[in-house]
Amino acid sequence: MKLPFFLARKFVAAETVENTLPVAAQLKSSGFSTTLDLLGEYISDPQLATQAKESYISLVRSIDASDGAIDKNISIKLSMLGQKIDESFCIDNLHEVLTVAKETNTFVRLDMEGTDVTQSTVSIFEKVHADYSENVGIVLQAYLKRTTDDIARMCEMGARVRLCKGAYKEPAKLAFQDMPTIRDRYLEHMEKLITTGRYPGIATHDDILIAATKEFVRSNDIAPNRFEFQMLYGIRTDTQQAIASEGFGMRVYVPFGDMWYPYFSRRLRERKENVWFVLKNMFRK
Repeated sequence: MKLPFFLARKFVAAETVENTLPVAAQLKSSGFSTTLDLLGEYISDPQLATQAKESYISLVRSIDASDGAIDKNISIKLSMLGQKIDESFCIDNLHEVLTVAKETNTFVRLDMEGTDVTQSTVSIFEKVHADYSENVGIVLQAYLKRTTDDIARMCEMGARVRLCKGAYKEPAKLAFQDMPTIRDRYLEHMEKLITTGRYPGIATHDDILIAATKEFVRSNDIAPNRFEFQMLYGIRTDTQQAIASEGFGMRVYVPFGDMWYPYFSRRLRERKENVWFVLKNMFRK
């Protein structure tokens, strides 16, 4: 049964590219940077992975055709390109997407999923980064215990990192479980990325982390253009505007596509905190 799209309209821009592009253009005209994120993940059929690759390429070309009205910036999931089918197949698909991205001067962020693909995602990123260093970045999750080493490696490579807390339910041997510790690790990683990384994305809706980041850059006389804040479409729009008005870069991730139900329902199942997060932010400014 296909549920009505209005259930997701607050958090998902549209179900089609054609209806999403005007949303992204409006956000840009309002002073925000944007990243378009086609929903979908964990494809197990090679034919569907090939279709996903073509969808990403089509998205890049559609943005390029906007003549600057839309930021040339997208987020992709390697599991949509066949990562769980065959890594070489996935890399071949990724090369095709990144080749078009390079031709059109588009930036592609490789999203991070569960720990079953974390090492694969990092390894694939390292394999393609040298050829597409201006056009590809990665997401790292603060709650994973391995992230300190991953961030050190990314800074050494000069890679662009998007830092988020992490939204998947992972075992204690791999991920910190309590929020105070996760926040501490996030702030440690934030400081490392801003001081020695390459234009990191500080992706959070957490007031504590936002305030601490602002205080860190101000007390260390770090220019706002060394990094950007990132938040999700439809969540805390007043806060997004306030951050932008203070002179910080503010990027809005704009999810779209007809796979919105699996995307959100899986996250609600994974962590009970996500249920509260969605409910709380439906009424939060």
